[in-house]
Amino acid sequence: MLQTVSLLMLIAITTPSIAMLPSNPAGKKTTELRSQQLINRLEEIKGMDKSEMARLEKKALRKEVKDIKKEMNASDNKGVYLSIGAVIIIILLLILLL
Repeated sequence: MLQTVSLLMLIAITTPSIAMLPSNPAGKKTTELRSQQLINRLEEIKGMDKSEMARLEKKALRKEVKDIKKEMNASDNKGVYLSIGAVIIIILLLILLL
């Protein structure tokens, strides 16, 4: 029992190594710059006259738009991340309190 509690405490105390990294304002600027480039490219594609394009060209544009949207979603850093240890402790606290 004591070993289990010790293990749970050890897991809960450890933090991901990425949390230890200092914030990088230069990286944020490059991310914003890349996002703006992607948005500009999407607007450029949207403004194109596609009626005279060949089928393969349209297909390539659709693929490019999908890739751009995937890249923009991947660079979106929104969300809350919980470690496994934190989840276990929350569950244990809920069990004990309820």
